[in-house]
Amino acid sequence: MAFLDFLTGKINCPRCGAGGAKEEGGRILCPNPTCPYYAGTALGSAPQGAGSSSTPRSAQAPSGGSSSGRTVAIRYRNFKGEEKEFLADADSARRMAKRVSVSVAPKGVRISLAYDRISNWSQLDGVLSHRVEPGQAPPSQRERQVLAYHKKYKTTSPLYEQIRAKYPNW
Repeated sequence: MAFLDFLTGKINCPRCGAGGAKEEGGRILCPNPTCPYYAGTALGSAPQGAGSSSTPRSAQAPSGGSSSGRTVAIRYRNFKGEEKEFLADADSARRMAKRVSVSVAPKGVRISLAYDRISNWSQLDGVLSHRVEPGQAPPSQRERQVLAYHKKYKTTSPLYEQIRAKYPNW
């Protein structure tokens, strides 16, 4: 929130936490398009004391970052044993050694989830891009270093082209 937002009536949305929401005549008007109080929808006219929305906060579409529109629901058991459900941007997913990093709703925040705690891994695995063909060994540390360097600096070399031919989806 800006310094003088109290003069313009701007507040943080009580539902999604987005800044820049306004309270007008007992109604909350939120600038976040995934929020039930969004100013451009009929649900935006819901009173502040209304019951919870049918869409849980963790299942709303990601609004921050670059969202592609392809989303995937991830069921996850956290360290406390609680079952959580996240709605993630499928194109933002990055595979790691024992984790997957994704941007989740409602603000597009990037989180990291352990493979062994994801309940619907078979669905998620089908959506994620595969860098290595089935049965093919992953690149060595040196090959990954060369691939990362040339991708970062948008350059090329004979060694890079040779490795890229071996791993075209990297």
